[in-house]
Amino acid sequence: MDLRAIFLPEPRRRLPHARAWNVGGRTVHLGATGVLLGGHVFGADTDALLPWLYVAMASGAVMFAVELYSSFDWLAEVGGLAVVLKLALLCAIPFAWSARVPILFAVVAVAGIGSHMPGKYRHYSLRHRRVMKETK
Repeated sequence: MDLRAIFLPEPRRRLPHARAWNVGGRTVHLGATGVLLGGHVFGADTDALLPWLYVAMASGAVMFAVELYSSFDWLAEVGGLAVVLKLALLCAIPFAWSARVPILFAVVAVAGIGSHMPGKYRHYSLRHRRVMKETK
């Protein structure tokens, strides 16, 4: 079994309807994470926020899977690294619970910058030292 062909295919795989999956996942994710952030800012009961956390995790996993399906090389791109940074910040919250709101705002900042930076930066691969996706 050639693991390189599975995780780093050349050319990258194309998931049918990937754009629709990404837009749908992002829409659900933005709504759920907005409720979570607002809930923490305004001190909502943890039990009320738990379902929103699960929705945010599931929608984030969908977007993550869509990107990884094409190639795990995405993790070496600036956009993929931004997602890894967001996950690291989120994993810090249980250990820094009193700082959860500033951490969540940092996650939002990384997400906004990572998602909206020009493609020539977002798709730049530190592994290949070049832009991996054609940009407009």
